[in-house]
Amino acid sequence: MSASKDLHSKWTIGGLLVSLGIIYGDIGTSPLYVMKAIVGLDNPINEDLVLGGISLVFWTLTLQTTLKYVILTLNADNHGEGGIFALYALVKRTKIKWLIVPAIIGGSALLADGIITPPISVSSAVEGVKNFYPTINTVPIVIAILCVLFTIQQFGTSLVGRFFSPVMMIWFGMLATLGVIQISDNWGVLKAINPYYAYHILVAPEGINPEGFFVLGFVFLCTTGAEALYSDMGHCGRKNIRISWIFVKSALLLNYFGQAAFLIDHEGSTLRSLGTSNPNPFYMIMPDWFQPIGVVIATLAAVIASQALISGSFTLINEAMRLNFWPKVRIKYPTDLKGQLYIPSINWLLLFGCIGIVLYFEESSAMEHAYGLAIVLCMIMTTVLLNYYLIMKRVAWYIYVPLITLYLIIEGSFLAANVVKFAEGGFVTLIIAIVLIAIMSIWFRAKKISKNYTKMVQIGDYSQMLRELSVDLSIPKYATHLVYLTNASRVDEIEEKVVYSIFEKRPKRADMYWFLHVNILNEPYKTEYKVTHILRDDVIRIDFNLGFREPTKINIMFKEVVKNMVANGEVDIRSRYESLNRNNIIGDFKFVLSEKFLSNDSDLLWYEKLIMNSYFFLKKLSLSEEGGFGLDSSSVKVEKFPLVLHPPEKICMKRID
Repeated sequence: MSASKDLHSKWTIGGLLVSLGIIYGDIGTSPLYVMKAIVGLDNPINEDLVLGGISLVFWTLTLQTTLKYVILTLNADNHGEGGIFALYALVKRTKIKWLIVPAIIGGSALLADGIITPPISVSSAVEGVKNFYPTINTVPIVIAILCVLFTIQQFGTSLVGRFFSPVMMIWFGMLATLGVIQISDNWGVLKAINPYYAYHILVAPEGINPEGFFVLGFVFLCTTGAEALYSDMGHCGRKNIRISWIFVKSALLLNYFGQAAFLIDHEGSTLRSLGTSNPNPFYMIMPDWFQPIGVVIATLAAVIASQALISGSFTLINEAMRLNFWPKVRIKYPTDLKGQLYIPSINWLLLFGCIGIVLYFEESSAMEHAYGLAIVLCMIMTTVLLNYYLIMKRVAWYIYVPLITLYLIIEGSFLAANVVKFAEGGFVTLIIAIVLIAIMSIWFRAKKISKNYTKMVQIGDYSQMLRELSVDLSIPKYATHLVYLTNASRVDEIEEKVVYSIFEKRPKRADMYWFLHVNILNEPYKTEYKVTHILRDDVIRIDFNLGFREPTKINIMFKEVVKNMVANGEVDIRSRYESLNRNNIIGDFKFVLSEKFLSNDSDLLWYEKLIMNSYFFLKKLSLSEEGGFGLDSSSVKVEKFPLVLHPPEKICMKRID
């Protein structure tokens, strides 16, 4: 806790640079496509539309990104960590069960809309080459860049990460410089800071603003990366983010106002008629000699934006697994950096989705219509959870009610404006979000059902039987040390199926019986364990208390615990066979895991049957139990047990002679 406190209370030059390289990729590349989307390719440019659009961008970045996320939401850290699942873990303490709904919807929407972030960022940047080669097809180039990007994930990003900060520093410096050059020719564009222009464009007639209220759907693109500010708080620190945001926001606004100044100078024309094969005001404000350099820098910035999204997706899925929202999948740790991980299945699914997006939409201008619909749902869900966080912190109602109401109105307006995107491509990300919501909901609900129908028994009732079984030489020894993983949260309880496995399924005589329980905490980083000697030298229970971002490497952790116990003289793990004991040979350890299957005797309602059948289907596709706990499969025995839900009434039969 002290480490996280230091991280958030201090700022350093290094921390500011790391923040630039990690969290601003998405929001930092938005100038590539926002103004182009607001103005449109074939609509005549008019000053009112440009000033109104840039005013909306200014106030969106101020109210939505700065006030909500940078100032307000960053205070809601869970032992230094941020993100929607970290926020849920915080408000979960209020015991309000339905808060699981916004957590699942928000997490799914963030993942779904993230699939379109790499394609739109990379496509917008690469399309700059059309200024030199007008007929070039950029689709293969974009796909090739994405393939390289996703392929290198397995090697870790520590090496590449060293270049992120300098590149993003150059990127934001370029944005600011290009903007200042254009603004210096038309200082009048700065009057768009007046919120009147934002209001005026929303109520303007169709001749001035063809999109009407729905222009908010394009304006929203300027703040889609705001969630990353919160999600990556644990990597950068609150104060580093807040200070670096001053520089980032200034650079973004200077570039936006610069693009606006350029567009006003060309009032009456259309972007497509301005004599370029790539009608994007972002590249139009560059001098001809600088455009090749600008394309390269923009492409690098787009790759960094994509990298941040990919790493964030890995972290999000890892948290979802620990919170019982997602099936177990294999996780790798390519470097020694804390928190850096690689999930192969998610990596290749993201690549497949990104390639599909590129092939379907082909150009970034088409992707703009699909972008933003799902992420606004995530922001609304964050607002809902933030409301309960403020209540939990006992913030006065006359402070949090106006704030939450303000953001529900703002984000509700963005949602309404984005709804029109559904038919134009938004359905793609929305369908993906619905699938992810279904998976998370099914997994979480099925785990609850399974837990409710798992019968627990008092381990004390079987202590004497375990002691007698341990010394019963008439039964062949199953293992020197027999280890069971248990879901029983109480130290004095054990699943009935474990008792059945030891005494009935096949009597398992062992010199020592170990029961391991893994407790996932609401905080991100903690590794603690507790040892309980139920029967001295016969039955021992170990409780692991792990943060929801910690890897569950039970095999390694258990060995470390046993090693410490031996050093303390608490246990003798040498083999009990005389010849081996004399030579100090360590006894064998055998893990027994239980794998459930849905019994035919279960009497289920239709929706329970759908949930449980879907759960067991997903379970077949997910990581095995031993893989999920990081166990050596050569020392693991998996036993199948029927899961009986709502057993039917017993059949009364009469015997006849």
